[in-house]
Amino acid sequence: MSQKIIYIDMDFTLCDYAKGFKLHQKKFPDLKYPQSEPGLYVNLEPTPNAIEVYNWIVNQPKFDVYILTAPSVRNPHCYSEKRIWVEEQLGFDAVKRLIITPNKGLNKGDYLIDDNASGKGQENFEGELILFGSTEYPDWISVRSYFQKKLVLI
Repeated sequence: MSQKIIYIDMDFTLCDYAKGFKLHQKKFPDLKYPQSEPGLYVNLEPTPNAIEVYNWIVNQPKFDVYILTAPSVRNPHCYSEKRIWVEEQLGFDAVKRLIITPNKGLNKGDYLIDDNASGKGQENFEGELILFGSTEYPDWISVRSYFQKKLVLI
């Protein structure tokens, strides 16, 4: 039996980017791109239930899970900050599962959990897009429920 590959996005999916951006914007109100200043990504809070559901998915032997995130081209610090965030929130083993790429469509896999259907190559992803924040998948509880049902079929 081969494992199903699942990719999970970070911004707006694992991390509450909207809240973090607003706080960072207050620190740098005069900047057009406040995300260009260090500190945004490393200080993002996890979205509700993200850590628990991530850990549940990772611990399913039928799934091979990776974090697939696009970098901010306006903040070269985001590469290291995202890596630090992953270690601090998910542990060092998750760092080995971190993929940072501007084109998510280049990765091969079965599922991509992402808040966007396009823009960073999601539209070219060969597997199924789980559109996080949509009516069908509004939160991590609904995502977990979906994969619990998938486990029975695999």
